Amino acid sequence: MPDRRVVSVALTIAALSAVLAGTAPGFFSRENLSDLLLGSLPVLIVAMGTTLVILTGEIDISVGSVFAICGIVAGLLAQAGVPMPGTILLTAMAGAVLGALNGVLVAYAALPSIVVTLATMVALRDGLRWATEGAWVQNLPADFQWFGLSQAAYPYVAGGVAAALQLSLSYILRHIAAGRAVYATGSDPDAARLAGLNTALVKSAVFTIAGALTGLGALLNAVRFNQIPSNAGIGLEMKVIAAVVVGGVGIRGGRGTLTGTLLGLVLLAMIGPALVFLGINAYWERAMQGAIILTAVALDAWRARRQRPEVTLEVQAS
Repeated sequence: MPDRRVVSVALTIAALSAVLAGTAPGFFSRENLSDLLLGSLPVLIVAMGTTLVILTGEIDISVGSVFAICGIVAGLLAQAGVPMPGTILLTAMAGAVLGALNGVLVAYAALPSIVVTLATMVALRDGLRWATEGAWVQNLPADFQWFGLSQAAYPYVAGGVAAALQLSLSYILRHIAAGRAVYATGSDPDAARLAGLNTALVKSAVFTIAGALTGLGALLNAVRFNQIPSNAGIGLEMKVIAAVVVGGVGIRGGRGTLTGTLLGLVLLAMIGPALVFLGINAYWERAMQGAIILTAVALDAWRARRQRPEVTLEVQAS
């Protein structure tokens, strides 16, 4: 049976699309949809990793800084003449190393993930600013932009990569023991440990995977341009966490799907361009996104209270 949140988000997208089709058909032009796709694919891949982290009951707000570092790494590798397969692998590995740092501190040092990733977010961002002195990576080789493909062909390749990741990770979460361990860890860590799961290993693994996916997302974003900024990824953590929460992933862990995350991202990505086509001030975008997030979190809290078992204590007089 489909999750109610997933269904409600899908219906909201359909309703918004119907309104736009009747009032602003230009929204569905090929150029606008292509821009939406190209801008959303890197965010979607990062959001996949964030979904895994939140499913274990943790959070990662350092993805924007990791995204910026991995973009610079990809550009420097391309400048050094590293072939594209090597650039892809090394960029993903750079993200995995940074994600593993978070994972070790959270899983094995037992530090709160919000504190750890806040610290790494600031440290990595300032470290990158110091290392690059704010300079952008420029003079990228021609075979780096669009992965050496034409601009028209690139969206199909990037979309195929995102679809393959979405389907494979969804299958793992649903049908493979390692994926079910992610849900078990987020649902009840103590029960998962008693069942023989190494919850520390699960948490460190999802942070590492999230880092690798952030690196891949940074690369997909970097190849769209002829220069790579050192300040990329600012605010990215809010976008991906918002997509995850709006898509129905429980902020406390143990519940949600990657399909929900995908739909949550689609809904949030539509809001800004929709406001422009409807002639509404774009400054309302953040307010509307915030209202949607607040509503989603409130619904989660209400649902958790309804599902919480009631315990009745009977006191007998002796």
